[in-house]
Amino acid sequence: MSNLPNLELLEATHTFPGTYIFKAIGSTEDNFMGRVVAAVRLELEESIEPSFSFRKTAGERHVCVTIEPPVESGEHVLAIYRRLQDVEGLVMLF
Repeated sequence: MSNLPNLELLEATHTFPGTYIFKAIGSTEDNFMGRVVAAVRLELEESIEPSFSFRKTAGERHVCVTIEPPVESGEHVLAIYRRLQDVEGLVMLF
């Protein structure tokens, strides 16, 4: 998964600093949701969890984790995407 958003497009379509919405889909097994939240928290260098929600698929095999952390810049958004790409069990990221 190397399809990161274009930095120029991010900066043209979003106001920074502000919040940005990330969605990560993965298996409901092995605490995928916790690993996603932890990855974002590490990139933010915060001791508290960022705002997030989740929804399981109908068969409960996968979960979509939606996170809305505060970000400082387009580069910050890309750094979070790169960190999320390394989360074990990730199926899709947008």
